[in-house]
Amino acid sequence: MKKLFDSSFLTRVLAIALALSFTLSSCKDDDNDVAPTQSIVALAQASPSLSTLVSALTKYPDLVSTLSGSGTFTVFAPTNSAFETLLTAIGQTSLDDIPESVLKSVLEYHVVSTAAVLSTQLSNGEVTTVGGENVSVNITSGVKLNSTVNVTTADIRATNGVIHLIDAVLVPPTVLPIVGTIVAPAYFNKNFSTLVSAVIQAGLLPTLLSTSNELTLFAPTNAAFNAAGITALPSNTTEGNALLTSILAYHVVAGEYEVKAADIANGPSSAITFGGSRIYLSKGTTGVFINGTTQVTTTDIQGSNGIVHVINRALIPPTQTIAEIVVANTSAPSPQFTQLLAALARTDGQGEDDLLAAVSASTGELTVFAPTDAAFQALYTSLQVANVNEIPLETLIAVLKKHVVGVRRFSTDLVSGAVPTLNGNVTVNTTALTVAGGSGDPANLVATLLNIQAKNGVIHVIDKVLLP
Repeated sequence: MKKLFDSSFLTRVLAIALALSFTLSSCKDDDNDVAPTQSIVALAQASPSLSTLVSALTKYPDLVSTLSGSGTFTVFAPTNSAFETLLTAIGQTSLDDIPESVLKSVLEYHVVSTAAVLSTQLSNGEVTTVGGENVSVNITSGVKLNSTVNVTTADIRATNGVIHLIDAVLVPPTVLPIVGTIVAPAYFNKNFSTLVSAVIQAGLLPTLLSTSNELTLFAPTNAAFNAAGITALPSNTTEGNALLTSILAYHVVAGEYEVKAADIANGPSSAITFGGSRIYLSKGTTGVFINGTTQVTTTDIQGSNGIVHVINRALIPPTQTIAEIVVANTSAPSPQFTQLLAALARTDGQGEDDLLAAVSASTGELTVFAPTDAAFQALYTSLQVANVNEIPLETLIAVLKKHVVGVRRFSTDLVSGAVPTLNGNVTVNTTALTVAGGSGDPANLVATLLNIQAKNGVIHVIDKVLLP
């Protein structure tokens, strides 16, 4: 890196300061009696090579005020190129991308408030910064900070302290372990502040920094949390953090190798998450989806301990079976499944035809096309019966089996054509968003009620009963 001034500069600083665009006319050195007249901030503002530092400081008026006022400060000032190197290392394009709390902790790590220490007064050891973390100093060969950062120009004096230019940004010891890992893309980007806060609250940061496995992180943005209905983190209690941990663990796949986008098979597939639950992936011409409703928007952000894929909707692990979802819906303000529940209940105890038992199992891989109450009422009218109890049981079982697929298929897995159910095929039209049985008009798939995930399958709501 080219120095702003050479070793002879201090003896002729007043003569060439203007030409170098760095106003040091206020400086006082060991060879003259000219007292400095500008503060640390004013000197930085006069230097084009420190414009990025100045831009960062202006985000924090309290820091600007402090470094412009009285005091005895030592500032290790990174140059513009030093900040560019940092941004590359953390995968960001601008300081504006970095959360303000993180950027402030980095800036405070460059300020010593207890004394204005000249390079000739430094010694091997540590100095404590404003942020409370120590910087290691070695003067064996020049001045080196934290083993790798060089002081390129020393002893630029100000009215309230001294500036030393450095060739790299100092990263606080509490932050340094994050750089380059799968946590970094979120930690250093304000669009992921909810995810970072959640990881810290749940105590999972050490897990995501671990190198014992290759990790694959599906990282939700702040907007992705909102899209999933998570507008605030669970309470910071044992119960709340247990819930938070289960949600976060559902976003991480751990194994012997990371899962890159190219490793995901075309069509439907699945993966076991860190929490032991399974996520379901659909890969097609429109990209990769998870559990039918979450899209992977950015892929293959490489980290030292794995890989990151950004998603547009947070993943929520299912906690209910299909039957429990149906039962819970019957007490909703606008219930949809009271007749479906009544129909399933009639199959109770029917051996292999006991569909209530199938949708009540704690594990399973089913897809249920679930007719609404209005759909059943239309069926009763067409059959000229009052309710589900007037339909012969054998006929009812045949009808219900037409609505159950023996594998889990999200809407993003479906393609136009025949889909086998427990009672023959139904025909899906993904363009028209319909599903047809053997007779009668096709049922419409209700677009807003697709991909209702359960522990033992997935529900898609339809507006007609499918007939064999």
